[in-house]
Amino acid sequence: MLSNLLSVKIINQSGNELPSYATIGSSGMDIRANLSEPLVLEPLARVLVPTGLFVEIPLGYEIQIRPRSGLAIKQGITCLNTPGTIDADYRGEIKVILINLSAEPQTIHPADRIAQMVVQKVEQIQWVAVSELSDSDRGSGGFGSTGKQ
Repeated sequence: MLSNLLSVKIINQSGNELPSYATIGSSGMDIRANLSEPLVLEPLARVLVPTGLFVEIPLGYEIQIRPRSGLAIKQGITCLNTPGTIDADYRGEIKVILINLSAEPQTIHPADRIAQMVVQKVEQIQWVAVSELSDSDRGSGGFGSTGKQ
């Protein structure tokens, strides 16, 4: 087990287990749908899926909600607003915006793993208004200016 783990308070109002890391090297923890019955997601439809989880994120951190790769490739289901940010001062239920990008209806069952959450350290900044910026090799080139490779 790793030492010096960040402690985060959580309330679990679902019947699901707490999010956990699948392996020692995992960055994200799978989170599960808190549904009372299966939910059919039609092609191109989107839905807000509850998790039953409420967290108290320490200041200086955020939780990012990201798609699960297996769900995306096998069923065409992914998260919108990705990565979704949960701010340290949010105390409401974590919910996940899912969309079905496949051509077939897809069913989300109670307790299905629907997304993954990653806890990230974040910095807040203070703007410094100036009249010019320093030069760089790239300059103002953007949107493909560095080539295809």
